[in-house]
Amino acid sequence: MDVEIVGKFLSTLPEDDDHPYRTGPWRPQTTEWDADDLAAVDGEIPRDLDGVYLRNTENPLHPAFKTYHPFDGDGMVHVVGFRDGKAFYRNRFIRTDGFTAENDAGEPLWPGLAEPVQLAQRDDGWGARTRMKDASSTDVIVHRGIALTSFYQCGDLYRVDPYSANTLGKETWNGRFPVDWGVSAHPKVDNKTGELLFFNYSKQDPYMHYGVVDENNELAHYVDIPLPGPRLPHDMAFTENYAILNDFPLFWDPRLLEHDVHLPRFYPDIPSRFAVIPRRGSLEDIRWFEADPTFVLHFTNAYEDGDEIVLDGFFEGDPQPLDTGGGKWDKLFRFLALDRLQTTLHRWRFNLVTGAVKDERLSESITEFGTINPEYAAGNYRYAYAATGKPGWFLFDGLVKHDLRTGGQEGFSFGDGVYGSETAMAPRVGATGEDDGYLVTITTDMNADASYCVVFDAARLSDGPVCKLQLPERVSSGTHSTWAPGAQLRRWDTADSPAEALGL
Repeated sequence: MDVEIVGKFLSTLPEDDDHPYRTGPWRPQTTEWDADDLAAVDGEIPRDLDGVYLRNTENPLHPAFKTYHPFDGDGMVHVVGFRDGKAFYRNRFIRTDGFTAENDAGEPLWPGLAEPVQLAQRDDGWGARTRMKDASSTDVIVHRGIALTSFYQCGDLYRVDPYSANTLGKETWNGRFPVDWGVSAHPKVDNKTGELLFFNYSKQDPYMHYGVVDENNELAHYVDIPLPGPRLPHDMAFTENYAILNDFPLFWDPRLLEHDVHLPRFYPDIPSRFAVIPRRGSLEDIRWFEADPTFVLHFTNAYEDGDEIVLDGFFEGDPQPLDTGGGKWDKLFRFLALDRLQTTLHRWRFNLVTGAVKDERLSESITEFGTINPEYAAGNYRYAYAATGKPGWFLFDGLVKHDLRTGGQEGFSFGDGVYGSETAMAPRVGATGEDDGYLVTITTDMNADASYCVVFDAARLSDGPVCKLQLPERVSSGTHSTWAPGAQLRRWDTADSPAEALGL
């Protein structure tokens, strides 16, 4: 493995830090690496694995004013690229405005998710869009050959080179980016049309918008999605002809919000609502459907089945877990543990003719952060690949392959002290079936004080990894990821693209 340190940053975190999401598996990194010819410590790199695995996650350099929440950390993109039986690794902080400002100041400048907005009494314009720093640390997708990182409470989309992980600046959509509202995490790319679908939300009426960016990177459609008040949507879904948005009964307490206190509450007497809108539809075209109250962080897929829209996602059986008196950390972070939220794979069916809603639980297992074969997005599919969680913690301790046709599943446990990231499905070059490909993830191994990129055969998950590649440093535990096929990326390569220098 040929390794080079290309950047190192000064952290101001306390030396005696005891915060559970800044220590142990969540210990942040300060070093940026270039590593070529990654060594396989187990197995061999498949020669028909071609593309890049990208993962984004929170990686703080500075402490909070008072109370750090793991969603506050600075964004860092990790890239593992594969081609012809070889692999490389890159990691870079996302050079957001907030990262640059705090790095220059050497201290925190914004309050975080678990802190009152009044902690930041600043008049220099920083953080003017929202009460929080836009860390661009939540999600990562690839559109038109460029990775885009995003923030869950809406902000800029930062353009990132998918090979080098270098920040290329903010996305502008040729001057039509909705600067006043930003874009939420989890925009969707339809690889069949080249479109990017997105939503945003705010404390200002109409509280939500939905938009479409076309294959030429032009903002082609942008429409109001009126809601009863400020909401906290996190994800969306799409089919061949429709987009599906949501209004869940977990949102900031309106009475407290009048006093600038942002405390989410779950309202079990209010139904969940789903907005179905044609992908280029108007306000008048929106169809609302009601279902049992819950909250859904992530959807896996949606598709059309005759007169019905089928939507799959992770139903929370307990969106607001009770405080069990387990100490300050348990009280503060009980909303992060999958077992406390009781997240299970669920299916909703919305009949566009009758208006009827049917739903069913697809699995009894506690899983979340599901992915699918990207070639089957917006189509009838069979398999979803999801994470299991360490009880009581925001840590992924294994994988499950859900068979939605038979109801069966198979799984793999990483083992004690080993934690994974969201796992992307990478179709094999020349794939002939839905699970003909690989599952790729990054693990944080506390036993070996190391991190690995781990590759599984998607058709035989329970057999264990076919390949394990050592990374230069133990990386912080992380969440969202994506897979970009090499052929798709090379379609957008320029003459001076890093792909050429890396032999891709």
